[in-house]
Amino acid sequence: MKLLLLWLINAVALMAVAYLLPGIAVSSFVVALIAALVLGLVNAVIRPVLILLTLPATLLTLGLFIFVINGLLFWFVGSFIEGFVVSGFWWGVFGAIAYSIVSWALSALLLK
Repeated sequence: MKLLLLWLINAVALMAVAYLLPGIAVSSFVVALIAALVLGLVNAVIRPVLILLTLPATLLTLGLFIFVINGLLFWFVGSFIEGFVVSGFWWGVFGAIAYSIVSWALSALLLK
């Protein structure tokens, strides 16, 4: 049950990010649900591999390269889900940051 609630929170967070940032668009709540699911799967499977492969760059930039990885993955998910549009790399970075903050805030408020 908690996993379904977290999925809904992430979809609402994605809708909020699309409302806040003009470079990100989500056509409907169903698309937000699908995009939140794919973002979760990508962050669970692909992100750890990318962080391990880019560990020297991450260490050299004192961890700031992780923002690049998050932005690229956010942009990547937006590139193949119909109805979820990320206009470019920088919108992906800003969207990933905003998505993390909104998702964290909603989870802190609703899940205790």
